Amino acid sequence: MITYASQKRREPLERARPSAIVPRLLATALLVIGTVIAAGGAWLAMLGGSLYYAIGGLAVAFSAILLWRGHRLAGPLYAAFLLATLVWALREAGADGWALAPRLLGPAVFGLGFALPGVRRWTGGAARAPVLAAITLILVQAGVGLFGSPATVDPSAAARSPLRLVTAAAGAEWPAWGGTNAGQRFSTLDQITPANVAGLEPAWTYHTGVRQAGVKSPLQTTPLMVGDTLYLCAQTNIVIALDADTGKERWRFDPKIDATGASPVTTCRGVAFHRVPGAADCPERIITATFNARLIALDAGTGRPCPSFGKSGFVDLAAGLGPVDKGFYYISSAPTIVRGNIVLGGWVADNQSTDEPSGVIRAFDAATGAFAWAWDMGRPDAHGEPAPGQHYTRSTPNSWAPMAADEALGMVYVPTGNATPDHWGGARSAAAERFGSAVVALDAANGALRWSFQTAHHDLWDYDVASQPTLIDVPAGGAMVPALAQATKRGELFLLDRRTGKPIAPVEERAAPPRPTVQGDWTAPTQPFSAGMPSFAGPRLTEQDMWGLTPIDQLWCRIRFRELRYDGPATAPATDEALIYPGIGGGMNWGGVSVDPERGLMIVNSIHYGTIAQLVPRAETDRRLAAAAGQMHDFALPQPQKGAPYGILLTGLVSPLNVPCNQPPFGRISAIDLRTRTLAWSRPIGSARDSGPLGIASGLPLPMGMPMFGGSLVTRSGLTFIGATQERAFRAFDTRTGRELWRTSLPAGGQANPMTYRSPKTGRQFVLIAAGGHVMLQSPLGDEIIAYALPATHGN
Repeated sequence: MITYASQKRREPLERARPSAIVPRLLATALLVIGTVIAAGGAWLAMLGGSLYYAIGGLAVAFSAILLWRGHRLAGPLYAAFLLATLVWALREAGADGWALAPRLLGPAVFGLGFALPGVRRWTGGAARAPVLAAITLILVQAGVGLFGSPATVDPSAAARSPLRLVTAAAGAEWPAWGGTNAGQRFSTLDQITPANVAGLEPAWTYHTGVRQAGVKSPLQTTPLMVGDTLYLCAQTNIVIALDADTGKERWRFDPKIDATGASPVTTCRGVAFHRVPGAADCPERIITATFNARLIALDAGTGRPCPSFGKSGFVDLAAGLGPVDKGFYYISSAPTIVRGNIVLGGWVADNQSTDEPSGVIRAFDAATGAFAWAWDMGRPDAHGEPAPGQHYTRSTPNSWAPMAADEALGMVYVPTGNATPDHWGGARSAAAERFGSAVVALDAANGALRWSFQTAHHDLWDYDVASQPTLIDVPAGGAMVPALAQATKRGELFLLDRRTGKPIAPVEERAAPPRPTVQGDWTAPTQPFSAGMPSFAGPRLTEQDMWGLTPIDQLWCRIRFRELRYDGPATAPATDEALIYPGIGGGMNWGGVSVDPERGLMIVNSIHYGTIAQLVPRAETDRRLAAAAGQMHDFALPQPQKGAPYGILLTGLVSPLNVPCNQPPFGRISAIDLRTRTLAWSRPIGSARDSGPLGIASGLPLPMGMPMFGGSLVTRSGLTFIGATQERAFRAFDTRTGRELWRTSLPAGGQANPMTYRSPKTGRQFVLIAAGGHVMLQSPLGDEIIAYALPATHGN
């Protein structure tokens, strides 16, 4: 029997129960978060890291316990935590919006939770302090910019007078992969200007129809334009000719290539064009090379193989290489044609073996396909083909990047990689040590060595020179000097006299860090640094540079960083986990740099993320690979490096949410003033619109600065065009100031260098890019070639 009195005694308790639900949910969340952060913080502190997380996590956990009990001190304790967090965050990150965001916003959101009516009643109204503290954190974040790292601009850059360097630029046509063999990616066209670029619209779209089942190869081609026709190649080495006005296909040649092999990504970045006056057939021809090591000449008008070239249009590039396993040698870049010779190197499989095909550089007569010369660094004085039964020197550094050439000087400039395997160098020859990861100048007529300059000594990082050398004339010592600019994955940009290879901008040899003992290998005592040009390597990383979308994954990244061996630039792999920064993708990759010779500006786009490298002992490597037979391209497995005492395991420095651990920006675009060799401007490029945690697109146009592959294009009118970024976008910038003037969305990432041309039929200027995507950038693969132009009624 329940009396009235007993009912009255229970009513306050019954009324209190519903009001406990919200505060106890908040308390539970804070307790879980605080406990995780405190435990992780203790681990970080034991690794020598910041004490903030251990102390802050405990403060959050105690605040949660007090909140569960309805204690009035819960709010003030959490407020004190927030204010301490603000002081700590500003000391670590300063006024960088992206750096502050994970430090401030997550804790502030929970501070606002104290404003909920149920929480206020539960704590007796003592919620004002954490709410005010949370609002303070949010206002500070907003005050420095909600997100983003500001662009830096030299205020005098826009007012400087033109430099007007002498140059052989692309004009109405785009006859070579880099515009010309100088690789400046500069066009004299000026119909599209900073004033009207916002009016650009798609003029036509062409689908190559090449989508490879099971192969993760992107379309990265940069077409040529000669006469009224565009010429391009797809990732299966299909060559296509298009009407330059309409994008309508004129012909297609399919060499029937099986693209499976040692590389998870195969590509064809371009073809070459050549005229043969007086030829019996194919007076104008397209030169291409394939994944199965064939050099092909096609009639530019019909797409048919040229009977007078090689054997019915084909030359076997496997000749003289010795044993070549399927997919271990192919040509990814457009051949270079200089003084009547087709000059090319070839991609050789990374990290597979100490016995791989040669990185020999060869030249063939552009009219007949006949062998002209070879530069085999293991036989430096022998420029002919190997004798029967012999082969070019095995496992020498290769050249897979585009080359440049100076017709007047009679030199071809060859960017080289490192000898295989990439991350253990104990078996390399003296020639490989000298010419690996270098730019090498060869005589275009006979292949004789003119000079070489090494950008990384005893390269153990896969810092092969991936980008085309860029030939420019620069002011030096009161005169104009013929120069060569070489961008590198290391983030260093070297400026050399292209006649001699001597540095124009000073180069310093700086001590390289030691590493733990590695069987049969060693490290170079010094590495070259370009002291006279801006560096794009980024500052040396610290724990404070680790980032995350939330405090928890930021803490995870800080712990991960502390677990790694990182001694700054040139931290070499060993059997522990070492951090390579810049990562093996750069720095600067194959997109290279662009030059506006009239304004004296060089445009550089650079990547900022890290790679974790670990040498895995031979027996363990073989065991793991045998257990995963048939999974050649599984990056969770070590790569074999057969013949070496170790395999190599390579992973990205990313959080559990698959976001880079170093703080944004992950990609930048910058301009160098070639008068002063200083930065004219620099800014992040790319937003988070098409990326996010676990590969899920956020849809947020936050200016994060994204990873990228691909390069830029500059025009006389003062525009810089670039796709490249993980965001599926194509942009135009004011070359003088770096201000973004135009942006359009692409159906897939624009991981290709753009080009431009003028139609001889209509006079319209077109800007074109391949939207091929890239699986490594979490961009879906595409097959579109898209041309943009001003509306036809614009008065062209």
